[in-house]
Amino acid sequence: MTWFRRLLAPPVPGAPPEPPATGPQPDDDDPATLRLDLATVNRFVNQNSGRLPGESVVTARRITDLLREVIDTSEIRPLDIYAVISIKGIVRDYLPTTLRGFLALDPAQLTVPRPSGRTPAQSLAEQLEALLDAAADLLAATQAQDADALLSQGSFLRTKFSGSDLDL
Repeated sequence: MTWFRRLLAPPVPGAPPEPPATGPQPDDDDPATLRLDLATVNRFVNQNSGRLPGESVVTARRITDLLREVIDTSEIRPLDIYAVISIKGIVRDYLPTTLRGFLALDPAQLTVPRPSGRTPAQSLAEQLEALLDAAADLLAATQAQDADALLSQGSFLRTKFSGSDLDL
């Protein structure tokens, strides 16, 4: 109820002014925002391409290309909430965290096998392949959903505009 009192009560002399009201906040689920996030990750990959293994740069860019294809489906129909969550997770967390973790390593340790038997470069490639598989699965699911929507629309149109068995 204090918010209601503030609306009715005059300002207190000597009190700090109320912060100005801000306009509507951008929707971080909006395809345009997701594209900006994707462009930021692409710039990060490009800026660090000399410090990342070539194969990993290619894989990272393939991941972002697949995600762009998913985002581009929003021009036909809105993105599914699960697609948005997956894109945000990969673009804002998983891919940058994976790359930053590798880039933070001492360059002398990049080819030294770890207790797992894999080098950090091999581990990076493995993690990026997992993200690539996830992005490919996401694109396939989005395309399947679009195909399902098209089939549903076709069924609706056939039912709506074709002759019915009930016609006399």
